[in-house]
Amino acid sequence: MPNLPVTLDANDESPSMNTIRTQRLWSAVCLLLCTPFASTLPAQEKSTGPADVQATTMLSLERIFGSNEFQDKNPSNLLWRKAGGGYFIFEKSKTSEGKDFVFVDAKTDQREVWIEAQKLNHPQTSKPISIESFDFSSDEKRLLIYTNSRKVWRQNTRGDYWLFDRSSQSLRQLGGQAEEATMMFAKFSPDGKQVAFVRQNNIYVQDLSTFEIKPLTTDGSVTTINGTSDWVYEEELDVRDGYRWSPDSKSIAFWQLDTTGVRVFYLINNTDQLYSQPIPIPYPKVGEQNAAGRIGIVTIDGTAPRWCNIPGDPRNHYVAQLEWSPDGSGLMLQQFNRLQNRNTVYRVDPKTGESRSILVEEDSAWLENENPFRWIGNGSNFLWISERSGWRSAYRAKLDGNDNLAKIIEEDFDLIAVEAVDDASGLLYFSASPQNATQRYLYRVKLSGGRAERITPADQAGWHLYNIAPDRKFAVHTYSSFGVPPRIELIQLPSHEIVRVLEENLELRKKIESLNRPQNKFLKLDITDKKGNEVSSSDRIELDAWVLLPPQFDATKKYPLFLHVYGEPHGQTVKDSWSGKQGLWHQMLAQQGYIVASIDNRGTMSPRGRAWRKVVHRQIGILASSEQAKGAKELLKLIPAADEKRIGIWGWSGGGSMSLNAIFRYPEIYRMAIAVAPVPNQLLYDTIYQERYMGLPKDNSEGYSLGSPLTFAHQLQGKLLLIHGTGDDNCHYQGVERLMNELILHNKPFSVMPYPNRSHSINEGSNTTRHLYELMTRYLQENLTSQD
Repeated sequence: MPNLPVTLDANDESPSMNTIRTQRLWSAVCLLLCTPFASTLPAQEKSTGPADVQATTMLSLERIFGSNEFQDKNPSNLLWRKAGGGYFIFEKSKTSEGKDFVFVDAKTDQREVWIEAQKLNHPQTSKPISIESFDFSSDEKRLLIYTNSRKVWRQNTRGDYWLFDRSSQSLRQLGGQAEEATMMFAKFSPDGKQVAFVRQNNIYVQDLSTFEIKPLTTDGSVTTINGTSDWVYEEELDVRDGYRWSPDSKSIAFWQLDTTGVRVFYLINNTDQLYSQPIPIPYPKVGEQNAAGRIGIVTIDGTAPRWCNIPGDPRNHYVAQLEWSPDGSGLMLQQFNRLQNRNTVYRVDPKTGESRSILVEEDSAWLENENPFRWIGNGSNFLWISERSGWRSAYRAKLDGNDNLAKIIEEDFDLIAVEAVDDASGLLYFSASPQNATQRYLYRVKLSGGRAERITPADQAGWHLYNIAPDRKFAVHTYSSFGVPPRIELIQLPSHEIVRVLEENLELRKKIESLNRPQNKFLKLDITDKKGNEVSSSDRIELDAWVLLPPQFDATKKYPLFLHVYGEPHGQTVKDSWSGKQGLWHQMLAQQGYIVASIDNRGTMSPRGRAWRKVVHRQIGILASSEQAKGAKELLKLIPAADEKRIGIWGWSGGGSMSLNAIFRYPEIYRMAIAVAPVPNQLLYDTIYQERYMGLPKDNSEGYSLGSPLTFAHQLQGKLLLIHGTGDDNCHYQGVERLMNELILHNKPFSVMPYPNRSHSINEGSNTTRHLYELMTRYLQENLTSQD
């Protein structure tokens, strides 16, 4: 996504997951592809009554994935005015084709058309340009518009940019006469007089009075990347927009990555041309050579880059954050070592390039890249997130080089995310949920330190998201809970008083309420190994879980149990929130007679303390699969109607890997597994993610082996379905092919569905998402429903 604050069209039906990631083979594929979807319900839950009643009370794959019947509306994609008072949106014009650009007064809801729709028509076609995102210059005299985007790796970060000048009421395309959709990350200089952008791995600047374009770097190539990143920096460190304007608009600091020596992985496109097309991706797998990263500074008058002098081998360190100090006197950056258990904050003199360390954060396990520079104290301090107390908490860090942090939040609990910093009022807004890790609420605390104050009303249990205005006086508040669609409202802060409801999703709520709804429960699963002894509360291990019971649940009957898992460090599945179409699919399965559940093992991103999350260090796939198995056994105790002989499990990416580990390592528990886009062998994944949690292969060879499902493939006893996009640039199809060979070697039957040329999200192409969920539903019915 381009570096603009608003995304107008970001609707993805497939699950989003930060990283992770035969004897009857082809006959099974043909069966899965060619057999019509069987709508027969398991006998214990077959519905009765008129067909029209069933049509409204029963979910179906057609209703969920073949229509927009259950699509929730979300009007929160707006651009807050930097000067405060309201926000900008696009609204359908009443006088012409297209949309007007409108300013909305937050308090009164009065609307003012700033740009009429016809002013945003393409000069050649006279048709409205399709606006995907937008941003204003600091003086609000110019509007930068992003359109015609193309996907680069996971997001659409390449496209065209247009400039609308409010003074002259003119629309002009930026970037010169180059081919379409070649510009990346265009953004205004702080003074609003220029726009910088990246094209073909070089940085350019365009003067907005003369429209002259000047290259600031010229050495960009296939292996030299300026102003953006390679695959692994983008995926694992979230470095996409790879340059920063100086506050005085005279200089730009930027990442340069040299991928020379990084081994190339080839994807094969077999579908678009007569002959196959190899797609090369420099992709450093575990233990392999990384790109060399460094930081340069160029002035807009075209001087040669000055390179920052940062200690350490650039191929074995990562520059994860970069920002100018507010007064422009220093350049701030953060450098991780390769194991990512040490993060050093450097202040660089932009005139000389010399650096000095001002803060070092270390952890015996790993550190996350979660500290973009947030300035406080008029730029003399910055906010710092650390787990050094045992909880993820907020601290004040100084720029003076004294490595001492002052804790801001007095209580011991996890900060989930920083929502806003109000430096003028001396307040920090953040999300947390001290009493219930499945929920999320808004809090605030004084930046000088003190006890946190909850802002979210106490009577609104569930999941709360906030888009807070720059003046911190208003926020767009999105509130949902498990099975309940989001309600979106404009509120005042800090009172949380509702100014007006932006979207109540009443139609969707009525449809959900009219369903023959499953019973849902949140549970605590005690998996403590008691060994006959009393266990203290501090040593007790309780896992969060949700459970869906069939609507006509009969405790005297037996029902198949179907588990949804992720289980790796970057995912939490047990949340008291609306889960969209995937959640409706789970409800559909419950309607059809399945008990559906999900468990969060230790190591997931639940706000339950550092020890909870980092206990999995160097044993990814090992501890989690063990705790998932223990959790499944505990569920059987709490819900005796769950049939111990009919337990299935499914997951995507890291959840796909966890599903494989489950059925391979614990064949006595799981009868069936569906693994979507898994990583069967951890050695096949990328350096930054896998080494962060597992260390280097030479130092943890046993952990890599025992954590990889491939090692235990010979133990498969149940039914297994593998699903993978052959164009997956994240978790490569290579891993599934290696797993297939291992299963063939041991004469293990399985089924596989390769989705041609689809990526990790497997959502490209017409009808793909529906096809995938029909495939999984059919496999589930064929292999978990019967009691045989």
